[in-house]
Amino acid sequence: MQHALRPFSYTLLLLLVLLLLLLLLLLLHAWERLALVTILLSSSSRGCCSVPVLKLGLAVYNILLLACGGCVVGVTLWSLFTKYDQGPLLTSHSYPAVVGMLLTAGIISLLAGVLGCIALAREDRCSLVLYIFLLIVVLVLEGVAGVVAYVYQEQLSHLMADSLPSIIAEQYSVDHSVTTAVDSMQVQFRCCGGVSYTDWQHSTWKTTAADHRQVPDSCCKTVTPHCGTRDHPSNIWYTGCVHGLAQWLGEHVQVLGALGCCCCLLQLLGLTLACCLYVVLSRAY
Repeated sequence: MQHALRPFSYTLLLLLVLLLLLLLLLLLHAWERLALVTILLSSSSRGCCSVPVLKLGLAVYNILLLACGGCVVGVTLWSLFTKYDQGPLLTSHSYPAVVGMLLTAGIISLLAGVLGCIALAREDRCSLVLYIFLLIVVLVLEGVAGVVAYVYQEQLSHLMADSLPSIIAEQYSVDHSVTTAVDSMQVQFRCCGGVSYTDWQHSTWKTTAADHRQVPDSCCKTVTPHCGTRDHPSNIWYTGCVHGLAQWLGEHVQVLGALGCCCCLLQLLGLTLACCLYVVLSRAY
């Protein structure tokens, strides 16, 4: 069931991105018409570093910032919900750290976008300073998240190969959340055990099981009650789950890392515009 829902998740994410892009284009068009009229009517609009021109650039940037912040929040929540079942199998704190940093950055981006609109409307330098500070925080969070995601992705296969067999051997049937996560993983990725199905022969579940099952029923190609009694390749999956879980999680980490790095470039643009506007306002007043 979860395997079937995976393409649906990607389709839903794609539709969300397209919807945000369409909304962004409409907002850009409206802002452009309004801001161009303001510039034409302003007597101080000469030069690319004048206050009206910088306000226009920062207004357009704020729209991009709000859209980017919404995308970051949406993608991180999507990643959390789609990997929720496999959460107990993740022993490293890198993935939650990446998600947490990006989610925080997305929320701060939304707040900064609202603050930026207020600062532009009032031409308030104090609000502009706070706006610049929030952009710096977002830049640092997204940059660090991108780097951590890249490093974690490189180490993911080794981490899974080291931790997953021991989790299966020691915690399955002991910890309910781990049991549910392992069963879900084996059904979703069509696998059995960590490295291979033989991992179950030395597990706590095997030594304490009251029946004669060789592997859990979730290892079976067709899951039925007590189908794990026969460990023939025609009945169960022989491939371990390390590769499938690492690849699936790596795709999520790759998306999050790319999102963080791309958003960093956007923050640099906003910092440049905001700093220029602050300098011009300081000279003007």
